[in-house]
Amino acid sequence: MSAAVPEGVLAAVSRLVSAVRTVYRGPAIAVEHAVVCLLSHGHLLIEDVPGVGKTTLAMALGKALGLGVHRLQFTPDTLPSDILGLTIFNQQSQAFEFHPGPIFTPILVADEINRATPKTQAALLEAMNERGVTVDGETRRLPEPFLVLATQNPIEYLGTYPLPESQLDRFLMRISLGYPAAEEERALLLAGGADRALATMRPVLTLTELKQAQAAVEAVTVADKLLDYVMALVQRTRSSRDLVLGVSPRGAQGLFRAVQAHALVAGRPFATPDDVKKVAPAVLAHRVLASATGRYEGTGAGRRERETLQKILDEVPVPL
Repeated sequence: MSAAVPEGVLAAVSRLVSAVRTVYRGPAIAVEHAVVCLLSHGHLLIEDVPGVGKTTLAMALGKALGLGVHRLQFTPDTLPSDILGLTIFNQQSQAFEFHPGPIFTPILVADEINRATPKTQAALLEAMNERGVTVDGETRRLPEPFLVLATQNPIEYLGTYPLPESQLDRFLMRISLGYPAAEEERALLLAGGADRALATMRPVLTLTELKQAQAAVEAVTVADKLLDYVMALVQRTRSSRDLVLGVSPRGAQGLFRAVQAHALVAGRPFATPDDVKKVAPAVLAHRVLASATGRYEGTGAGRRERETLQKILDEVPVPL
C-alpha cells in the first residue's frame, strides 16, 4: 500500500460498498459511483423510471454511514423555504428567529427533484456549490460532510421540469440504474423487498473513518501518462464535431477527482486507465451537449451525449 494512503482506508471503503450492496440489488457499478461521489465531496443525480431502487440506494448509503439523513419529496408546490428554512417573528422574545429547513443535514435525499419548479430547484445551487445557505442576507454553513443524493424520473414523464445546465453541473455524477439482474431480483423477492433490509441496517463507518477516506482521495497516485490521458479526453470533447459544448474546467476537475476516488473503491492507492473508463461517462455526459444539426436543441435523457463520449473513449489511445 502507498504510504500516502492511511492504513485501513481501503478496507473501510470496501466495507461501505459491501454494506450498501446487501440492501441495493441493482447494478454494482451504481453503488461504486455513489461511494465515489461521497469520497469526492460531490453530489449524485440518479435518473431512472420509478421503482428500480433510486431511493433505496440513497437511503442505504446514508444508513451505512450512520449520519443524519433527511428525505425530502419534491412536488410542484414545494417552495424554496420548504428546503432552506425561513425567518419567523417570535412574539414572546420580540425577535426574528431562523428555523432551519431540511437541507441542514449531512445527507439530503432529494426525491424526484425534477418535479419541483425551476425556482425551487435553484434554491439548491448555493448549498451544493458553496456548502452554505443565505437567508435574509445571512449565510449559514451546512454540516460536514454534506451530500445531496437526488433522484429524478426521465423528463419524458408528465409533470416534470428538466434541470437546467447550471443545476446539472453541480452534480459530480449523473447515473441511471436500469433493472437488476434476474438472480438479484429473485433474491430481492425472497427477502421480502428492500424495506426490511433497510430497517435492520447498521452503520459500518465512523465519521472519523469517512473523513480519513475523503482526505485519502487526494493522496491517490496519478501517473503523468494517466493525467495526459484525462486531458486528451477533455480536449477531444471540446474539438469533437459531434458536440457543440465540451467539458468545462470544472468538469475536468471533477473527472480527475472521481478517478482518484474510484481507485480507492477498487482497492488501490493508485489510479489506472480502467478508473477513467469507469467514471468518465457518469461524470461528463451531463456536462456536454450533442446535436446532430450543430445547433442547440435542449437537454434530454443524454443518450446522444453518452454515445459520443463512449466513441471518444474508444478512439483516444490508452496509455500503457
